[in-house]
Amino acid sequence: MSISVQNISKTYGTQKALKEINFTIEKGEIVGFLGPNGAGKSTTMKIINGYIKPDGGEVLVNDVSVLDNSNTTKKMIGYLPEHNPLYLEMYVKEYLNFCAEVHSVDKNKVAEIIGKVSLTSELHKKIKELSKGFQQRVGLASAMLHNPEVLILDEPTSGLDPNQLIEIRNLIKEVALDKTILFSTHIMQEVEAICDRVILINNGSIVADTSLVELKKNTNQVIEVEFDLRIEEQFVRRLPNLKSAINTFDFTWKLTFDTKVDMRPEVFDFAQNQGLKILQLNTVNKNLESLFRELTT
Repeated sequence: MSISVQNISKTYGTQKALKEINFTIEKGEIVGFLGPNGAGKSTTMKIINGYIKPDGGEVLVNDVSVLDNSNTTKKMIGYLPEHNPLYLEMYVKEYLNFCAEVHSVDKNKVAEIIGKVSLTSELHKKIKELSKGFQQRVGLASAMLHNPEVLILDEPTSGLDPNQLIEIRNLIKEVALDKTILFSTHIMQEVEAICDRVILINNGSIVADTSLVELKKNTNQVIEVEFDLRIEEQFVRRLPNLKSAINTFDFTWKLTFDTKVDMRPEVFDFAQNQGLKILQLNTVNKNLESLFRELTT
């Protein structure tokens, strides 16, 4: 496996940032690492990178201990932090040549990576003159320059406009063909578009770890229905396989059923039996955003 996080804990003062978390990521996976602000995402990523030490537990990268061999594991990892730490006064090529020296990488690789992240047109500009999207490309180029097996990307699409976001998304998918990627973001659509699997952390604990395929197979079925008259919950509760019923507004109900069977005919029959008319009815898929809200609020 590429990454193995084993019983990691971390405390800042009186705040327990991580509570003995565990997860593994296999070679070639793209994993979305999600959670609300302050949940422990960045702390976990910094520990995997060897930038900070945990209070307890162990992290292995390609079966090598980060605690015992951080210099070795750092060579295996490309890291793009949340706040992209660029030298803004340097020119793009100058900065990447500097990064090549730091990693003891042949400078011929700089031209290769510039082409890969489509920076050729911005090559002779200072980094401060670049748009946020191109600055993110410089950060990605720096992270990938030494051809790491593992990429850890903390909010790589933060602050990008829709066009830049699509460009960075496509770039990540392209480089993922031969790498393992741990990808943190607050944009659920990005995870659904890029990732194979999602790990959700809240208050320092892992609360979900599932593949996107399994998430989409969830048996819960959600139907939003608007009747023409008000109806009491005790009558709605007569519907079979009903898991929850929420009166969201006036005559509108959000009904969650625990079954794979299409419950729309049952709702139509229920309305007829109660002397009600259905003004509108929609099915709502159980998606990543609803799982996030369910487990973090």
